[in-house]
Amino acid sequence: KSANPQWREQFDFHYFSDRKDMLDIEVWRKDNKKHEELLGRCHVDITALPAKQTNCLELPLEKHPGSLLMLIAVAPCTGVSISDLCVCPLGDPNERQQISQRYCIKNSFRDMKDIGFLQVKVLKAVDLMAADFSGKSDPFCVLELGNDMLQTHTVYKNLNPEWNKVFTFPIKDIHDVLEVTVFDEDGDKPPDFLGKVAIPLLSV
Repeated sequence: KSANPQWREQFDFHYFSDRKDMLDIEVWRKDNKKHEELLGRCHVDITALPAKQTNCLELPLEKHPGSLLMLIAVAPCTGVSISDLCVCPLGDPNERQQISQRYCIKNSFRDMKDIGFLQVKVLKAVDLMAADFSGKSDPFCVLELGNDMLQTHTVYKNLNPEWNKVFTFPIKDIHDVLEVTVFDEDGDKPPDFLGKVAIPLLSV
């Protein structure tokens, strides 16, 4: 019931410099559980923003009245990576020893915010649902931990895709839940949901 809402929410997105990404933002109005209405959208060219500083942006909504006030910072992030199985961060014995030393009991209170990191190897999926008329799907996998999100590439026309990727996340809250979702890529349309699994970090 507000035309001037304040959310004060922070979201972390992993932006890799070899990509030319646009940040797409949409504002929606919800009347009830079933009815939603788009109030406007805007776009931010990430590559045009100065790095290592907080940018205060007032973004007008396209073809709709109103604007969004946002603080966007492009900063180097540590501990986040996507790699192939053969070069995964814990594959090197020396690096594994350094990690063990970094998180040993005597160093527990050196940096209270550095809880640890999670490494996930996404190997493959088996017997996925067919989402296309051809009896196949174009699956990709999305991993979410807190507000962090990374995803695999798409394997086209396949119900048993193999991704063989390694994802590394910094852990900010030991009570977080890793959510792994498989989608079917559908061109310009929103992807179709193929399945999901949730893994609490405390169960690992």
